[in-house]
Amino acid sequence: MITVTNVSLTFGGQKLFSGADLKFLPGNCYGIIGANGAGKSTFLRILSGDLEPTTGSVTIPADERMSVLQQDQFKYDAFPVLDTVIMGNPRLWEVMKEKDALYAKPDFSDADGEKAAELEGEFAEMDGWNAESDAATLLTGLGIPADMHYEQMSELNGQDKFKVLLAQALFGHPDILLLDEPTNNLDIRSVNWLEDFLMEFPGTLIVVSHDRWFLNNICTHIVDIDYNQVRLYVGNYDFWYESSRMMQSLMNDQKKRREDKIKELRAFIQRFSSNKSKAKQATSRRKLLDELTLEQMPASSRRYPWVAFTPDREAGKDILTVDKISYTQDGVQLLKDVSFIVTRGQKIGIVGNEQAATALFRILMEEVEPDSGSFKWGVTISQSYFPHDNSAFFDGKDMTMLEWFAQYSPEQLETYMRGFLGRMLFSGDDVYKPVNVLSGGEKVRCMLSRMMLSGANFLILDQPTNHLDLESITAVNNGLINFPGNVMFTCHDHQFISTVADRILEIHDDGTVSDYYCNYDEYLEKKNA
Repeated sequence: MITVTNVSLTFGGQKLFSGADLKFLPGNCYGIIGANGAGKSTFLRILSGDLEPTTGSVTIPADERMSVLQQDQFKYDAFPVLDTVIMGNPRLWEVMKEKDALYAKPDFSDADGEKAAELEGEFAEMDGWNAESDAATLLTGLGIPADMHYEQMSELNGQDKFKVLLAQALFGHPDILLLDEPTNNLDIRSVNWLEDFLMEFPGTLIVVSHDRWFLNNICTHIVDIDYNQVRLYVGNYDFWYESSRMMQSLMNDQKKRREDKIKELRAFIQRFSSNKSKAKQATSRRKLLDELTLEQMPASSRRYPWVAFTPDREAGKDILTVDKISYTQDGVQLLKDVSFIVTRGQKIGIVGNEQAATALFRILMEEVEPDSGSFKWGVTISQSYFPHDNSAFFDGKDMTMLEWFAQYSPEQLETYMRGFLGRMLFSGDDVYKPVNVLSGGEKVRCMLSRMMLSGANFLILDQPTNHLDLESITAVNNGLINFPGNVMFTCHDHQFISTVADRILEIHDDGTVSDYYCNYDEYLEKKNA
């Protein structure tokens, strides 16, 4: 349990939030949401004790152990993988080292024997005899094979290091678990395994994540940082999102249909109360929603960018034909005899080998040549490409955002360009900011603006949700759902893929492709059958 009393935080004279009074209880999962810069990760650091609040206090019972997902991937480079995981329980690790040191003494005394007996008792109480097998189970569940468990952390790549640090946080049955973006760098199978693990976690779970599917599956509550305040709401992310929009509409509708809106909200609460998810969260959420009052429902000040892709012309019959394309990069074959045909209106999600997907996109956009094979676009097709790495569009560019935007705008009138950028949440003097200092999320919104201006009827997007907050992800998601043309894309966001794609191409590690004419959830069912 964590009790937060009158917590506020001011950075450089700017108030992030104030007057936070919350209680986090065992058996519940709390998802922390908020716009970029609102202070989600900062609030998590306050809860962990890593950062002192400006005012207020955080109280945790002395007998409860907290575990936190570490962010420094180089901190454990001197240790083996399995030891790094066991360090997730610091006291157990300390006992293990003390025991080893005692037994290694050449002059082992009676006093050492008594101390060793005490340590052995404590070791047994902490289930130390199963520590290695428990750590191995966590690592395997997250996709770290057994032959890597005794390697040095320094030998692992960044993605695998992250998985080890996540296993470390989960290890040893902590009472409180704080996770900041735990699904980053995880493949689909690992995310599903993590969801199932967290579903059964009996303690207090607090998560920051941009993955809406993940938040919906595991959360019983949402902690929203908005209006410079931290508020706690019952329900998962979808419930928060829908009720927030409805409450905002009610607040803006002062003159008419107010009573009808209130009835609609009450019906909405009832509908969500009977919504079924996985057993543990579903049961507790329904009970909490049954007790919810209208006054406890959220409203949000957050703004959503306007994302709409409108093709200049309708596509003809022929869209794209790919014939036996093969491609090798740095001695590794990424694509092997890849063939497929795209028909009008199809929206294709690419899953599997992400490096191979990027290579395929670059070949289709004629940035690199395939080793063999060919492709052919239909004569009516125009493409717009969102690359995985957009640095070439911004690095070294000595221009303002407005000047950058003017390169792609068919209308050079400043009022038009400022209006367009304003809908993408660049307002006031933002448009004069140099593009080489933009944040990752700002660059993505610029690239999306460029795509919207293109008028293309075939969109290729390589990880478009990276660096975006939940509001922007939702806007892009809806924009692609409503787009009447063809889409080919990669994405880590489960909900994004499942709501956009009507066809799945899986690229295997050997470069071959499996083609599934179904949506993403049906694809997963077939894979797991």
